[in-house]
Amino acid sequence: MRKLTIAGFALATALTAGCATTDQAAIDEAAANASSAEQTASNAMSTANSAAAAARSAQQTAEEALAAARAAQRSADEANERARRMLQRASQK
Repeated sequence: MRKLTIAGFALATALTAGCATTDQAAIDEAAANASSAEQTASNAMSTANSAAAAARSAQQTAEEALAAARAAQRSADEANERARRMLQRASQK
């Protein structure tokens, strides 16, 4: 009977150790998955920040191009007005 009790305790200990090992493996795997997810999120944030910086740069370039186009339009309007006055004076002579 004593041997049976000792064998029972040994079996219970072995099963508990096996479950603890399995639990620890699951915890380790979950921690690895969480770490991987954190790295993925960090990479995504870095990519988003880079995209935002590129968008700001593109917006600045577009604003500069628009300002240049407006200046060119003003110059063209002024040149057209000068040409109109010249034609008007020429037709009066």
